[in-house]
Amino acid sequence: MPAAAPGEIAAAFPPGDLPGLDRLRASKPGRDWTSAPAFHLSALFLVALLIVAAVPSLFTGYDPLTGDFAEGLKPPSWAHLFGTDRLGRDVLARTLHGARYSLLIGLSGMAISVVAGVLLGILAGQQNRLLDEATSRIFDVLSSFPGVLLAMLVVTFLGQGMLNIAVAVGIAGIPKFGRVVRAQTQLVRDADYVTQAAIYGLGRRQVFLRHVLPNVLVAVPVIATVYIGSTILTVSGLSFLGLGPQPSTPEWGVMLAESRDVLRVAWWPAVFPGAAITLTVIAFSVVGGVLQKRFEGRLA
Repeated sequence: MPAAAPGEIAAAFPPGDLPGLDRLRASKPGRDWTSAPAFHLSALFLVALLIVAAVPSLFTGYDPLTGDFAEGLKPPSWAHLFGTDRLGRDVLARTLHGARYSLLIGLSGMAISVVAGVLLGILAGQQNRLLDEATSRIFDVLSSFPGVLLAMLVVTFLGQGMLNIAVAVGIAGIPKFGRVVRAQTQLVRDADYVTQAAIYGLGRRQVFLRHVLPNVLVAVPVIATVYIGSTILTVSGLSFLGLGPQPSTPEWGVMLAESRDVLRVAWWPAVFPGAAITLTVIAFSVVGGVLQKRFEGRLA
C-alpha cells in the first residue's frame, strides 16, 4: 500500500485518540487542580530546596565541617539559629548543605530506577512472550523484598558510599517503573491509532518513536515525582544505619545518627535535619499526588 502524506496521517489521529498525552491535557469543569494551597506551598518549598541545594553558601556563612569545641551543643540563638552539635558545628549550615547530598543521592537513585525500569518495561511490553516472562520474573524477584531491605542487601555487597547507596536505592525502585511502563506499552501497542499508523505506511521504528514511546513515557515523570520522596527517606534511613556517607558528611541521615547520643541533653541536632527530611518527603508526596490525580483525570 502506498505511503500516505503527512497531512493524511495527522488527520487520521485526532487528539482524542491519544490516551496518554491527552490525559494530561484534558480538563473538566471545576476547580483548577493547581489552586490548592498545599500544592502551592509544596511547590514553593521544593523550588527553595533546589536553590539551597545548589548554592547553600548563600544562606549561611558557616563551614558545615568546621567546628569549635568551646561552642559544642549551644542551643538555638541569633549566632546559631539551629544551634550547634557536640563538635561545635553549626546545625543550620549542616542542614542546608545536607540538602545537596540527600537530593543528589535520592535523584541519582531515582534516575537509575527510571532508566532500568523503562527499558525493562518496554522490552516486557513488546510482543515477545520470552522477554515478557523474563522481565516479569525480574520484577517479581525485586518486589519480593521490602525496598529498604533490598537496598541494604545491595549495599552489603557493593560496600558503603554515596554512589553505592544510590545504586542500591535505584535497584529497589526498578519494579515500580517497570510494571507501569510494561502495562502502558501493552495498552498503547494495541491502540487503534497505532494500527492505523502502520496501515498508512509508517515503519515500525517511526510508529514506535512517534506514537508508542511518547504515550508510554508520559506517566514516568508523575511516578518519579511520587517516588522521589520515599527514595530520599530510604537514603536517610540507610545513612542513619551507617550504610551511606561516612560521619562528618553533612547528610541528613548521618546528622540524625550523630545526634542520637546527645538527644537527651540537646534536641536541636536531631530535630532540624529530621524536620528537613519530613518536609521534603511531604512536599514531594503532595506535588506527586496532585500530578497523579491530574494524570488519571480526577482533577480539573
